[in-house]
Formats: sequence, C-alpha cells, structure tokens
Amino acid sequence: MAKPLVAIVGRPNVGKSTFFNRICKRRVAIVENIPGVTRDRIFEDAEWLNYSFTMVDTGGIEPKSEDVILKQMRLQAELAMEAADVILFFVDAKEGLVAADFEVAEMLRRTKKPVIVVVNKVETQTDEEAVYDFYQLGIGEVFAVSSSQGLGLGDLLDEVVSHFGEAGADQEEEEACYVAFVGKPNVGKSSITNKILGQERSIVSDIPGTTRDAIDSVFYRGGKKYVLTDTAGMRKKARIEDESIERYSVIRSLASVRRANVVVVMIDANEGITEQDVKIAGYVHDEGKAVIIAVNKWDAIEKDTYTIESYNKKIAAELSFMTYAPKIYISAKTGQRLDKLFDLVDRVYENAQRRISTGLLNDCLRDAVTAVEPPSDKGRRLKIFYGSQVAAAPPTFVLFVNSKPLMHFSYQRYLENFFRKSFDFSGTPIRILIRERGEEKGV
Repeated sequence: MAKPLVAIVGRPNVGKSTFFNRICKRRVAIVENIPGVTRDRIFEDAEWLNYSFTMVDTGGIEPKSEDVILKQMRLQAELAMEAADVILFFVDAKEGLVAADFEVAEMLRRTKKPVIVVVNKVETQTDEEAVYDFYQLGIGEVFAVSSSQGLGLGDLLDEVVSHFGEAGADQEEEEACYVAFVGKPNVGKSSITNKILGQERSIVSDIPGTTRDAIDSVFYRGGKKYVLTDTAGMRKKARIEDESIERYSVIRSLASVRRANVVVVMIDANEGITEQDVKIAGYVHDEGKAVIIAVNKWDAIEKDTYTIESYNKKIAAELSFMTYAPKIYISAKTGQRLDKLFDLVDRVYENAQRRISTGLLNDCLRDAVTAVEPPSDKGRRLKIFYGSQVAAAPPTFVLFVNSKPLMHFSYQRYLENFFRKSFDFSGTPIRILIRERGEEKGV
C-alpha cells in the first residue's frame, strides 16, 4: 500500500524547507533566506504517532510570474498538488496576508484536496494576532507554527494524519513485492511492463523521455502480488535542460528505487554497458536494494556461442561493486525469458529478507577465522568475539572485535565473500558493521 503523500506549498521564503527538514529529522532541503532556493520537488519519508507518510517539499509559487525558472517551479508545485493526499499551504505571519496568498489559495481550491493553512514564523504576540487575518483565505483549517523553533507542530501533524483514515496507519499490508525497472531513456522499461501486464499501461515511444513519472501497476503471478514501477529514463545531467520536466521525473525515479524491494537495472544490448548505466547501478547499490541486471533487446543483436560470456565479462568489469547481482538476457518485444526474470525476482527478494540465526552466524565466523587467520599489526592480532544480524533488506551484520583499526578492509571483504559462500545472498548487497566491546548499546 502506497504511503499517503503530503505536499508543502506556498510562496517563496515562507519556511517550507525549514518545516520539511524538521519533520523529516534531517537536513534534506537546502534552507536559505533567499526566495526560490528550493526548485525541485524533494521527497522524504516521515512518521507521526502510528502513521507513516511521504512529504514533498516544493519550490515557492509566484502565481503571475513569467520568469522561466519560476514558471517551472510553479508547474512542479502543481504536479505535487495533483498527487497529494493532503496539502499544507504555508504563509508568513511576519509578512502578513498578501495578494499572492489569495491567488495560491484559489489554485488550491480547484484541487478539491484537503488543505491546511499553516501560518509560519509565529514567535511573538504580534505574530499571533496576525494569524486571524489568514482566515480570510477561506480554505482549510488554520494552524499557527514556528518551524524554526518547533512550536505548534504536534497539533498540525495531528490534523494532517486525521485525513489519512487507515491509509497511513501501521497495519498488516497485503503482501506485495515492489519491483522498479530503471535505466537510461529508451532502454525498454515501458515495453517490458506492458509486455508483462499484457496491455498498454505505459506510453511506448522511441523518443527518449516519453515516461515522465513513475507508474505503478499491480500484477499477480503464481498467487503472488507484485507492484511493477515503470520509471522515467535517467540521462546524464549534461543532457537534461536545467529546469525541464525530465529533471523532476528523475527525482521520482530515484524515489521509486528507495521504495522498491527489487530493482531491475536495464541495459540496452545494442549499446552495451555505458557510463550512465554504471551510475544508475551505483545508486541502486548505495540504497542497499536487491537487484537484477537485465540486458534488454537481446533479440536485436547477432549472437554466437561466446556472446553472453563476452557480455558477462564486460558487465563484471564495469560493475565490479555489484558482482552479487544476477544477470539475465531478455527481450521486452518478444517476451524472451520474462518468466525466468520473475523467478529471479522471487529469489533475490527472498535473499534480501533472509535472516541468519546468531548461532549459525557465529559457527560461520569460526570457520572463516580458522580458514584464514585475521590480520595483525605490531604484534597485536584482530579478534572477532561474536557477530549478530541486526537487519534485513539488505542483510546487515555487526561484528564485535577487540580493535576496529585492526579490521583491514581486505579481511572484511573476505568475510563478506565467506558469508556469501555459506548462505545464499545472491542479488542483494550485505552490510558488515564493526564494533568494539562496550558499543553494544549503540547497535
């Protein structure tokens, strides 16, 4: 079940990004006392009480500006409004009610979405008196807050989650595997989702950038539920016009990767693996996602006995950081090997969720240490006291040692490879964290 989306909109410099950063509990959006700093839509997950939701920060809206950048910022805010379940309309208590606020309110009224008016920067008696002026907007409840000082935020968030119903509450969700297809433009992401679904769910064209947004489709196979996400193609920054819609589409694609259980990185067989393919795969790896490398358009190239072997070597060389990812050669056009693709999806999803008992993990550690002695430095040898798995998706292990500096990266890599040989972690990265005794409470 998708999380509810809360959009933060308003004129420039009313404190939207300050609020966004405080609620998301980390500095995601750039905050400066200069109008127009935020231009992109920025997404981040947040929680309040028993609710989880996604917040999107938008650039300031200048309703009548003809400036190219401001027009694009307005467009992105409008897109956020259309997608939102709840809209927070930010205004400035210190500046007071201005004509542009009425114009933004009229835009919001047309969305027919729940709107909450947030009067920000309420820090003095004068500011509190100014709050009543904003009831003139005639749209939604009015809440007084100070994002910088954290005042009034609890009551505001109570009102926000009251509009979710059961959508954002922590509850038993229908079991589903979220699969995101990512890659450069025109690599066949929309074609493969259409082929799997047996319908034209996404627009397919040879024109790069046809898909502007991440499109979800529910698919059942063998009694299992999948949510397939067709994402916008990711081009090099140099090839994206600075303020084009495509730029924002890429942001949505990256957000889809963060949400996915399994990511299928698609590569064009005609072009081979490119620098941009490596960058996309690197992002997926950094996010810790289960992953499959799918070489598409396999029907369109001439092949001999050694073609797949040659491709495997090239991919292994370019994606040396992702040797755990299985590779499959497919054709979205003909449907070649799409059944096997889903067999791989099931396998890597299961591997990413795998948990190893502490006893079994420590048996494995003893075998690894016996096979290859830990490194030493100046007569002092590394000792691994014990290990424990602390998370899944990706599988994450904490090893407690006598001295962290003695854990050389090459030995840590050896342990990772030993874990992979002992347990099936194909298709998923694994994380190994090193702690000294006394740091148990920090785990």
